[in-house]
Amino acid sequence: MVHSGGCLCGGITFRIAGALAPIQVCHCSQCRKAQGAPFATNVPVDTAALQLNDPEGLLQVYESSPGKERVFCRRCGSPLFSRRTSLPGVVRLRAGLIDEPVRSQLAWHAYLGSKCSWWPVDDALPHFDEGAPG
Repeated sequence: MVHSGGCLCGGITFRIAGALAPIQVCHCSQCRKAQGAPFATNVPVDTAALQLNDPEGLLQVYESSPGKERVFCRRCGSPLFSRRTSLPGVVRLRAGLIDEPVRSQLAWHAYLGSKCSWWPVDDALPHFDEGAPG
């Protein structure tokens, strides 16, 4: 199975070889600010399974906290993925960038202790006030 997607302007595209991991929903304040949304939806992807295509050199990296980088398109601003030095070989790809259909299910909600006040979270998924499992 291969999944594909890209940024808003199409300047950066990607392909993921294999099945997608469950989608992780993060409500921390950094993810909310980086996405401009009440949460971020992330899919952990092994970098060996990810093929990035950036022919114009549009990838931009921002270190949002020590050891954590957020990568986005510098032309359209689409957030692409984040990565941590403590987890080499894995990126957290933004699920909304993946072309449909996406059959991966939601895994859990993390950092609900700092979620925005105006977005209700009332589903049956596991909820974590702080970080997430693993």
